[in-house]
Amino acid sequence: MTVPAFLGTVPLPMGGQAAVAAPDASDRLRRALLDSRQRWRDLVGLACDFAFETDAWGRFVFITPDPALGWGAGTLLGQPGQLLLPAATDAGFDPFRTIAVVRERRGWLRRPDGSLACVSLSVAPLFDPEGRIIGTRGVARDITEAEDQGGQLAGALRRTELLDQILWRMRQEVLASRMMATGLQALVPALGAEGAAVMDLLDVGEGPSVLHVEGGGVAAVMGPAMSLLGPDTHAPVCGAGPDGRPILVCPSGTRFGEMVGLVLWRTSGSRRFDGEDIAIVVSVAAVMRVVLEHEAIQREMARQARSDPLTGLLNRRAFFDEVPRHIDRLDREELPGTLMFLDLDHFKSVNDQLGHEAGDDALRSLASVLRNTVRPTDLVARLGGDEFALWLNGADELTAAERAEQLRLRVPDLVPEQVSTAGGGMARLGASIGIASRQPGGGEDIDTLVRRADLAMYEVKRSGRGQWRVARVEDRP
Repeated sequence: MTVPAFLGTVPLPMGGQAAVAAPDASDRLRRALLDSRQRWRDLVGLACDFAFETDAWGRFVFITPDPALGWGAGTLLGQPGQLLLPAATDAGFDPFRTIAVVRERRGWLRRPDGSLACVSLSVAPLFDPEGRIIGTRGVARDITEAEDQGGQLAGALRRTELLDQILWRMRQEVLASRMMATGLQALVPALGAEGAAVMDLLDVGEGPSVLHVEGGGVAAVMGPAMSLLGPDTHAPVCGAGPDGRPILVCPSGTRFGEMVGLVLWRTSGSRRFDGEDIAIVVSVAAVMRVVLEHEAIQREMARQARSDPLTGLLNRRAFFDEVPRHIDRLDREELPGTLMFLDLDHFKSVNDQLGHEAGDDALRSLASVLRNTVRPTDLVARLGGDEFALWLNGADELTAAERAEQLRLRVPDLVPEQVSTAGGGMARLGASIGIASRQPGGGEDIDTLVRRADLAMYEVKRSGRGQWRVARVEDRP
């Protein structure tokens, strides 16, 4: 062995030519080598979490620090390196039996408790003087925490990017219903889903009510989705349908008291939704909740724009917008339709003598009577003041006359008190009704029907009030 210059030499005596080793040179050399080895171990321990050497069979012959990755050195020495490799590993890379230098390669090593540590490995083969591989030397840094933080950051960035994409697409829409449709269209491919839907969790009736849907398979998913939710479930839940479709349901409540669920599903046999999927859906559900609230406001504004504020019936504009559509459908089905105008008799006297509150009560009560007189598919409107209109789908003159007679008899009971009339007599509230029916394919438009029904109603007014009259076809103006 060649001794380094700074070890084991002594000064020569005057005139001397030979170097004489100090009596304790071997001890000093041994101490220096041990100290150098300990310094190397300290430096390696500071630079990595696991340093090792293996023999030609991949068995550990050196380990530092002690413990390393939770393993005691005494436990691992003499053991094969495969003891640290997880069951599912890269078959092409064994860090304990390498044939080439590898730097900063990401991998997984098993801890004593069975958990996995994500490590950055740098390894190199060891050679004998003849160039044969006799082992491996390597170091590893534990990057599990950094990897977790990076994964969390990547997930947060992914959620942010997805939300930005959804919000950008939704901002291109004006109507809340289109905003929701656009949001679901963006969400489905982003999560590799087959479809997505928003369902009403309060109004289930015979089955869950689907408010919005994108994609296929919704009929097979809604029942299983509801079964995943308990009575007090407010957190996202995952499961699978009978056909194996993975399902994710995220309940959400709006400030208007609605309880809805954002439901996503994948095709049968696909991977189940994981924590990252859930985090994304929770973020998207918060956006969807705002859209639902906006949609509720738009619905209420639309209802108010089409409704009479006192009675809740259709207003004049909404009624005459709807009737032509009903006429078109009746023509296709070859069915008749009937328009009825109703004007209250002596209503001004009720307001003047009993007060406007009594008059408003009478109008609200009449609205209730009218709703109960017609079918849900018919139309009822307050045209203004004490004038009302009804459209009866599929009703001919005879059916309309029967309804008119019912109304004529019921209206006086809305205000039991008598009021004085302009002629000096006493009378009760009454109704004058004009009726105009049309046959399918007759070509009569809504304007013609209105003039006929209006003319019939004023004929009743002129002839004593409190009656009804059917306008004849020949009465067309």
